[in-house]
Amino acid sequence: MPASTFPRTPLALAILFAFGAPLAQAQTQTDSRLQADPDTVPTVVVSASALGVVSDDMITPVTSLGGGELVRVRESTLGETLANQPGITSSHFGAGASRPVIRGMDGPRVKILSDGAEVQDASTISPDHAVAFEPVLAERIEVLRGPSALAYGGGAVGGVVNILDRKIPTKVPEKGVEGSAEVRANSVAREKTGAFEVTGGSGNFAVHAEGVKRDAGEYRVGKGWEGGEGSKRVHGSHKDTETGTVGLSWVGERGYLGAAYTKERTEYGIPGHGHEFASCHPHGDHLHCGGHGHEEEHDHDHGHGHEEVPVVKLNSERWDLRGEYRNPLPGFAKARLRASFTDYRHDELEEGVVSTSFMNKSHDARVELEHLPVAGWRGVIGLQTTRRDFDTEGEEAYVPPTVTKRHAAFVTEEYKLDNWRFEAGLRHEWQDIAVDNARFAGARDTEAKGTSVALGAVWKFQPQYSLRAGISRAHRLPAAEELYADGVHLATSTYEIGNQNLGKETSNNIDVTLRKFEGNTTFSLSAFHNRVDNYIYAHTLDNHEGFQLVEYAQRDATFSGLEGELRHKFSNVVEGTLFGDYVRARFDKDIGADGSRNIPRIPAHRIGVRLNADWQAWHGMVELVRVGKQDKVAEFEGTTGGYNMLNLGTHYTTRIAGVPAQLYARINNLTNELAFSHTSFIKEAAPLPGRNITAGLRFIF
Repeated sequence: MPASTFPRTPLALAILFAFGAPLAQAQTQTDSRLQADPDTVPTVVVSASALGVVSDDMITPVTSLGGGELVRVRESTLGETLANQPGITSSHFGAGASRPVIRGMDGPRVKILSDGAEVQDASTISPDHAVAFEPVLAERIEVLRGPSALAYGGGAVGGVVNILDRKIPTKVPEKGVEGSAEVRANSVAREKTGAFEVTGGSGNFAVHAEGVKRDAGEYRVGKGWEGGEGSKRVHGSHKDTETGTVGLSWVGERGYLGAAYTKERTEYGIPGHGHEFASCHPHGDHLHCGGHGHEEEHDHDHGHGHEEVPVVKLNSERWDLRGEYRNPLPGFAKARLRASFTDYRHDELEEGVVSTSFMNKSHDARVELEHLPVAGWRGVIGLQTTRRDFDTEGEEAYVPPTVTKRHAAFVTEEYKLDNWRFEAGLRHEWQDIAVDNARFAGARDTEAKGTSVALGAVWKFQPQYSLRAGISRAHRLPAAEELYADGVHLATSTYEIGNQNLGKETSNNIDVTLRKFEGNTTFSLSAFHNRVDNYIYAHTLDNHEGFQLVEYAQRDATFSGLEGELRHKFSNVVEGTLFGDYVRARFDKDIGADGSRNIPRIPAHRIGVRLNADWQAWHGMVELVRVGKQDKVAEFEGTTGGYNMLNLGTHYTTRIAGVPAQLYARINNLTNELAFSHTSFIKEAAPLPGRNITAGLRFIF
C-alpha cells in the first residue's frame, strides 16, 4: 500500500510504528551476538528457588523478566514495572510509590528481596511509602507465587519478588572490564534518567560501581479528567531520585565472597493528601470530626494546586554481604550466605517543614546448605534471622516504636522419578515484638510462632506438556502496625486502630497449572484457590465524607482465580500472545451493613492480545489490554470503570563506534484514555498516566 493511501487511524499508525521499521530493514546485517533480546532465553534457572530449579520445573507459576524485555517494561517504581504481567498489578500511589499486588494480595503478604535478602524499608506500612530499590539497576526480576515462596517466609502468602542485580560480582570479567550505560526520557512526566554500571577486576578480585539519576515532573493523565480543576497533570506527582552502589568481591575456583554499600536518596510528592480530617478521632466505634476549632484552620482546597502537597524525602543506606562456596563439607554441594543491614529514614514535609518521620534500622541474615542426594532426595536446609527496629515521630506517628525479631529454620527437598518431579518444604518461625509502651499506654509485648508446609509435583505426561500442582498450609504472623496502630493516617484517609488480640493467619492454598512448553503453539493456564483462616484486614467501623475509622480484625476469607497466556508463532518473524487474569476475593460471611462480603481494592479482570515481530536486529510490539469494570466492592468503596490500553514499542540492536548498543522506544496508552486503578487508595486524585512516549539508548561494553 502506498504511504499516501495508508489509513491514518491511531491503530494503523501504531502498527506502522511497531512493525514498519522491522520490515523495512529486512536486509540489515548485524553481529550475530547482538539480538533484539540478547539476555532472554526460554528456560532460566530461578535464583529465588532454594534449589535453583529451572522455570519449566517449578511447582507454581514463576515470572522472570530480563534482558531486552525488562529494558522495555521498566518504570520508575517496582509495582509499575511488573503491573502488566499476568496475575500482578500494582498499588499505584501517584508516581512515587507502588508495590506489586499478586493475586489480589499486597503489603506484608508480598515479600520483596534483593538477591535473596529482604528489602528493608517502610513500604509494607502504607501504600504511600516507596520500595527502597531502583528498577533501572535490576538485571532480572523474578516473581514466585504460592508455595514456591515458602522458603522466604510463611507470611509471603501472595508471593515473592526477587530482584537480581550486579552490585556484588560473582566472577572476574574475562576482558578485565564490562558494563553498560543508559539514558532515557519520557513525555508524560518530562522524565530524564541516566544510569551506568561497570565491573572490573584482575586475579581473584572484582570491583563494581553503579548509579542512577532520575528527574521527573508531575505526570499528565488521559483526556477528560475533571479532578485536576483545569490541569491535565496530577499535582504533587513528581519524583527525583539518586542511587549509587560500590561492591567488592573475592572470587575463587569454588565460590566467592563479596560486600556492597548502596546509598539512595529519593524525593516524591503524595497526591491527594489533605488536612480537612486531621481533627477526626474515635468516640468508641464512631468518628468525631470538627467541633474543636480545626475545621476552619485546615479548610484548604487540597489537591487542586492551591497548596503544596506533602513531600517525602527518603534516605536509605544498605550494606549487603553475599557468598557461595561449593563442596564446603562432606555430603554438601554448596553453602550460600545472604546478609544485609539497612538504615532507612524518610521524612514527610509539609510546606517545607518535617511533619512526620519514619525510621527503620534492620538486619537480615540467611544461611543455606545444599546437601547431596540421600536416597534420591536433594535438598536445602537453612536458618534465617531478621531484626526490625522501627520508630515514628511527628503529627502522624500512628505506629509506636517497636523492635520485631523473627527467626526461622527451613528445609526444601526434591525427588525426581522418570517424568515426575516432587518437592516438599517445611518452615518454622518464631516472632517477638517489643513495643515502647511509654509512648502508647496499654501496649504489651507479643510473641508468636508458626509452621508452614508445602507439597507439590510436576508431571511431564507428554513430550510437550506438563501438569503442575501444589498445596500449602502457611502461617502469617501479625505485623507490628496491625497490632499497635493508633492514629490518623491522612495519606489513606483513615484513622487506624490496632488489635493486640490478633492471632496468626492460616493460608490453605492449592495451585494447578497446565502447560504446553514446546512447539509453535504454547500455553500456560493456572488456577488457584486460597482459603485464609483468620485473615487480617482493616475493618471499617465508621465513615465521614470518605474518611474512615478502621480497626484491624480477623475473618475467614477466600481468594480464587485464573491467570494464563497462549502464544502462537505464526512465522519465524511474527508471534501472537493472548493473556489474562482474574481474581475473586470474599469474606466467608457478610461483614457490612449492606451485606457485602467483598474484600476492598481487589483488581479487576484483564484480557489482552499482543503481537511481536523479530527481524534480525529489530523487535516490534503492539498490545491491546482490556481492564474490566470492578463492581464487586466492599462497603464504603466505590466502583471503578473499565478501560482499554493500547501500547506499542520497538527495539533495535546495533553498534555505535564499535560498541554494542540498544535503542528502544515505546508508547503507552496511545489513545490517551482516562483510566483509574481500583487497587489504589487515591485513584480519583491520581489516575493512571495518559499517553506516554518513552525512548532510550543503552550501551553495553
